[in-house]
Amino acid sequence: MGTVTPVHLLDGLPADAEGAALRALALTNYGHFTSLQVRAGRAQGLALHFERLRLGNVELFDEPLDEDAVRGWMAQAAAGGDCSLRVTVFARGFDHRQPLRRVAPDVLVSASAPVSAPASPLRVQVRHFFRPVPQLKHVGTFPLFHHRRQAQMAGFDDALFVDGGQARISEGTVWNIGFWDGVRVVWPQAPALRGTAERLLQLGLAAHGVAQEIRPVSVDELPAFRAAFACNANGVQPVVAIDELDYPDEPELRALLDAAAAHAAWEPLSL
Repeated sequence: MGTVTPVHLLDGLPADAEGAALRALALTNYGHFTSLQVRAGRAQGLALHFERLRLGNVELFDEPLDEDAVRGWMAQAAAGGDCSLRVTVFARGFDHRQPLRRVAPDVLVSASAPVSAPASPLRVQVRHFFRPVPQLKHVGTFPLFHHRRQAQMAGFDDALFVDGGQARISEGTVWNIGFWDGVRVVWPQAPALRGTAERLLQLGLAAHGVAQEIRPVSVDELPAFRAAFACNANGVQPVVAIDELDYPDEPELRALLDAAAAHAAWEPLSL
């Protein structure tokens, strides 16, 4: 099958008629999600995506996740085709005045056109920002897109975040970053949302015998690296400039990342 028609399923039913539920999601802005690419009804790293959803459900709602139901709705939305899939968990009954009151979570599964990381490289601007509740992929995305907009107004493609105190690199707006020193891949250690794509790349690089290191990376260290790259569910994209610092194209790194990205199996959404 080819690309799926855009669809939104709320607890397995078409969401178009559920205006009240979607208003609750938009107005309350309390929830969490995961995003993934689906090809021919299959996706990589399903266990990691469900781990993310499971942990988010416990932290935000103190409720378990019905993983079989969610996986079924994902398969229903993807319909065996190619798409971008987003699974958002929120609660129509959540009341910010009584945040401890038990509520039943709702699941919105959205399928849209498939995407992949642009072939064009990224030029990013360093911006001081600390993601709130960084361990969760939550729906509070306003500051991410605001910083991206500010970076684009300054002539860059996107923003790269550093903490304000120690100037440690943390992450991009909707992506993680890695660096190449010619021998190993260095992943910045800082409070950030740890992406499923980042984890899959780490596993793939390890399987191919590529050395890796996770440690704090300061802005002052950036000239010592030979290359940088961004990764998220859409794929891997080279980072060729951070502020005024330029990085050259590194075919060796590109080949290593391509091989690592292809390592994870594509698992069927259908049980």
